[in-house]
Amino acid sequence: MPALLAVALVMVLAGCAVGPNFVRPIPQTPAHWSSPSDTSRPIDSLCKSTTTEDTADLRRWWADFNDPTLSSLVERSISANLDLRAAVLRIEEARAQRGVTAAALWPSLSTNASYASTRLSETTATGSLFTTPGIGIPNPYNQYQLGVDASWELDLFGRIRRSVEVADANIEVSVEDQHAVLVALLGDVAQSYIELRGAQLRKATTEQSIATTSELLELARKRRAAGLTSDVDVVEADAQLTATRAQLPALDFIITQTINQLSRLLGRAPEGLRAELDTAAPIPPLPTTVPIGLPGELARRRPDIRKAEASLHAATAGIGVAVAGLFPRLTLTGSGGFQSETIGQLTRWASRFSSLGPTLELPVFDLGRWKMIHLQDVRAKEAAVAYAATVLNALHEVENARAAYGAHQDQHAWLDATVAQNRDAWLLARQRYDGGVASFIEVLDAERTLQQNQLSLAESSTTVGIDLVSLYRALGGGWERAN
Repeated sequence: MPALLAVALVMVLAGCAVGPNFVRPIPQTPAHWSSPSDTSRPIDSLCKSTTTEDTADLRRWWADFNDPTLSSLVERSISANLDLRAAVLRIEEARAQRGVTAAALWPSLSTNASYASTRLSETTATGSLFTTPGIGIPNPYNQYQLGVDASWELDLFGRIRRSVEVADANIEVSVEDQHAVLVALLGDVAQSYIELRGAQLRKATTEQSIATTSELLELARKRRAAGLTSDVDVVEADAQLTATRAQLPALDFIITQTINQLSRLLGRAPEGLRAELDTAAPIPPLPTTVPIGLPGELARRRPDIRKAEASLHAATAGIGVAVAGLFPRLTLTGSGGFQSETIGQLTRWASRFSSLGPTLELPVFDLGRWKMIHLQDVRAKEAAVAYAATVLNALHEVENARAAYGAHQDQHAWLDATVAQNRDAWLLARQRYDGGVASFIEVLDAERTLQQNQLSLAESSTTVGIDLVSLYRALGGGWERAN
C-alpha cells in the first residue's frame, strides 16, 4: 500500500491528465480589408469621413463624436444598465461553480456524533443470541459514538483537473458574454441618441416649413382681399399647411420613444431623461478618419469571437473528462472515533475504533462511457465550426458596415446639393410669384419639394451617424473600457 500511494502521489504531482490539450485556433482572416468601391464621389469638395487600417483604439469610441451629452449617457449606462448587471452576476455564478468543481481536488473531512437505543427481536437468529445463557449481551442496548470520516480521490488521470479546466473556460464564456452585452449597450445608447437628435432635426425642419407655409397662406389671403388672386390659392396653401402640421405628432412620438429607450438603457423610469434631452441639439458630427485596424486584430477584440474560442476550449477539455472516465479511480478513505454503550466510557482509549484503506474503482465494461467520449468529440468539432463561422460573420459585418458608411455619406452629399438647389428654386418661384409671372401652385410645389428633401437630408444625417455606430459595434469596441 505505501508503494501504491507513492506512485499515485507522483502521478498527481506530475500533472498527468488524459485527453487532448487545448490549442488556440488561428482565425482565417484576410491580410487587409477590401478596397473601397470605384464609384466617383458625388461632390468633389466634400470632406468625407474615411476608414483607415491604422491601429484602432476603440476603448472610448463614442468620444470620437465629440458630443459631451452622448459621452455622459454612455458613461452612466455602464454603471446603471440592468442587463449589464445581470451579465456581471453570471460571471460570479460561473466562478462559484468553478470553486465547487475545484473543491474535489482536496480531501473532505466530516465529524459525526450519534446515539441509538436498539432492541433486537429475540425470535430471530441474531436476536436469539442475546438470550443465550452466558453471553451477557443486554437487549435492548445503547450506543454512543463520536467519529471522524475522511476521503480523498487521487486525481490520477486528470478527471477533476479537466473538469476544472472546463469550469475555467466557462468563466471565460461568461466574461465574454458580459463584454458582448456591454458592446451592444454602448451601441444602443449611441444609436438611440443619434435617432433622438435626428427626430428633433426633422421636427425643427417641419416647424420651419409650417412657418413658411403660414406666411404663404397669409400672403394668399391678402392678395385675395386685394382681388389679385382667387380662393383656390388660399385653399391650396391652407391644405398644405394642414398636411405639414399633421407630421408633428409622429415626430413627437419618435422623440418620446427614443427618450424612453435611453431611459431604459440607463436604468431609469420612462420620461426619466425628458428634462435633460427634450431640448433639441445637433446630430453629433463625424470624425475625419476612423481607424479600424487590420482584420487579424478583430479576432482578439470582438467578444463573440473570444466567447466562441472559450466555448471551444471547454468542449476540448470535456473530451479529457470523458476519457478519464475509462481509467481507474483511487480514493483514500478513513474513519475513526469512539463508541461506547455508556456515555461515561465514550472517551476511554479502549472505546476507540478506526478504519483506513484505499478504494479502487476500475471500469470493466461501460458502453455509456465510450459513447460519452464520442459525444464530447462531436461537441468539440461543432464548437470549432462555430468559431470559424463567428469569425466569418464578424468579417462580413465589418465590411458591410464600412460599405454602408461610405455609400450613405455619398447619398448625403447628393441630398445636400439637392436641398441647396431646391432652396434656390423656391426663392426663384417666390420672386416670380411676387412679380406676377408665376402661379401660386408653383410656389407651393417648390416649398413642398424643399421640405421633403430637407427631411430626407435630416434622415440621411441620422443614417450616416448610425452607420458609424454600427461600424464601431461590428469592430467590438468599447468593452475594454469597463475592465
